Amino acid sequence: MQINGSPQFRVKLAETEAERRAAQRLRYRVFVQELGGNGPLVDHDAGLEQDHFDAYFDHLILTDTTLNCASEDRVIGVYRLLRDDQARSAGQFYSEDEYDLTPLRSSGRRLMELGRSCVDARYRGGEAMYHLWQGLAQYVTDHGIEVLFGVASFHGTDTDALAQPLSLLYHRHLAPKALRARAQPTHFQRMDLIAPDQIDRRTAMLQVPALIKAYLRLGGHVGDGAFVDHAFNTTDICLVMDTDRLSQKRKDIYSRGLGG
Repeated sequence: MQINGSPQFRVKLAETEAERRAAQRLRYRVFVQELGGNGPLVDHDAGLEQDHFDAYFDHLILTDTTLNCASEDRVIGVYRLLRDDQARSAGQFYSEDEYDLTPLRSSGRRLMELGRSCVDARYRGGEAMYHLWQGLAQYVTDHGIEVLFGVASFHGTDTDALAQPLSLLYHRHLAPKALRARAQPTHFQRMDLIAPDQIDRRTAMLQVPALIKAYLRLGGHVGDGAFVDHAFNTTDICLVMDTDRLSQKRKDIYSRGLGG
């Protein structure tokens, strides 16, 4: 499918099963075909990346209305959103299998978990992520969300190769103790692999994925410990952002959205 002319973007919550399936198809292309992920409920025949949490999340979808195809197949960006009230229905947050979220749960703040963020390869580096972030900002406002968090990933499972960026994140961006999620002890992977004075900041930042950099620019922090996810071929960290701590400048960036 070719992009014809300038994209016309629309962001909304998935309302139908067809729209949710379209989001899962995009996730399959990105997380399974591009990144080599897998999972017990991944449907390779239908090309769907899915899990049992999908029924509880809201699915923020971005479409390009100029694409010459069925409307549900115009989905070119997705974000999966789980508020604390939805997590109660699900029995847990998705990331609790990897992280102890006790500090967040004990904070008394309104929480929302973000996940499965991705954009079709043809639209990366343009305005697609900007529009997704605009939709996310509106959702946060509408629901009075105070703390955003979620798992973000480095590609690959070799922590030695990721020692520079993991150490940089630990030493410079560790979350305040009151909001510091910690990797579950059964699979805790230290992030402080290199002493602070041995970190090459430029080299480290070049290895940090764009989405993680975006959260850091907004004042985000990381939890303590990484989780090596062999099924998805990723090394995961927990990102936490307290919206009350954003400066006005960062709030402006957040409300405008982030490109890239």
